[in-house]
Amino acid sequence: MVSALYFVARSSVFKVQKTDSVWGLIEMRTAHEFYCLAVDPTRRERLYAGTFNDGLWISDDGGLTWEPAGKGIFHDRVLSVAVSPTEVINGYSVVWAGTEPSELFRSEDGGKTWIHFPKLLDLPSKPTWRFPPRPHTHHVRWIQPDLHDEQKIYVGIELGGVMKSEDKGIYWEDRKPGSQYDCHTLTMNRLAKGRIYEAAGGGFAESLDGGETWATFNDGLGSDTYLVDIAVDPANPDTMVASAAHGAYSAYDPQRASTVIVRRKNGKAWEVVTDGLPEREGSSIFSLISHESEPGIFYAVNNLGIFQSIDAGKSWKPLLKDWPKSLIKERVRWFVAV
Repeated sequence: MVSALYFVARSSVFKVQKTDSVWGLIEMRTAHEFYCLAVDPTRRERLYAGTFNDGLWISDDGGLTWEPAGKGIFHDRVLSVAVSPTEVINGYSVVWAGTEPSELFRSEDGGKTWIHFPKLLDLPSKPTWRFPPRPHTHHVRWIQPDLHDEQKIYVGIELGGVMKSEDKGIYWEDRKPGSQYDCHTLTMNRLAKGRIYEAAGGGFAESLDGGETWATFNDGLGSDTYLVDIAVDPANPDTMVASAAHGAYSAYDPQRASTVIVRRKNGKAWEVVTDGLPEREGSSIFSLISHESEPGIFYAVNNLGIFQSIDAGKSWKPLLKDWPKSLIKERVRWFVAV
């Protein structure tokens, strides 16, 4: 069962934990504004967090204190981090970090040293990669180690597409037709080998064959084709929820936000979910997660609260009675469960 949820906002890490059936919120202030977060499933108090200008940081006490990662990541903007769910070397889960501009790094010793994978930048599509708000650059937005094969890893470039390696990052295959190029989030499901789910600026895409072929499916989304996050029911690979908006302008800033959660089941059209969730106006984009220990359960967090669904995304309820007013105007980033 999930014992704790973590998310980041401003210069704080927030921990949501259940005590005697009541969920409570702990704010842990840091010296940095974190942009991404990952937890080591083999060491539940070990967190990795990336920053926009101050590199990667590591906590061994659940976010109370932080130390800089070891040298080897030669860009200060670390905008994605992932811990391998399958690969453990010398007692450490393998960690991946992605930067702006786009580079990929791997650590096999808990972040003390890092290996660089330069051939990611040798792909033919690389000259077309760009990030519209900063058009002179681009970044690794998401890293998805394969849940079934430790040799495989998928990387989402914003804006560039989904790239695949079948030898732990040494050589890479370029984006495939049918995938979305404005990649935001990738995920997988342990019950569906070779199935990859992508939430992107152009909607939803998926591959059923390990990234060889892709298909986009936006039926039911209407104008809400700007997808940012996606989560899949651990008990049913055909049930998923995603966070959606009309575009980037209305997705992130709470002052002008207008977003929804959408749900898809058994290959049918996407549907907007409203039961138990705030009105879309003023509601910034949700971060979404599920956990393999909790079939049929989803969690969502944004500027207006943290919510749980126990019926596979059909209805939601807030986990906390008192949501900090200080977060209502803040962008909430990343979301992990342990």
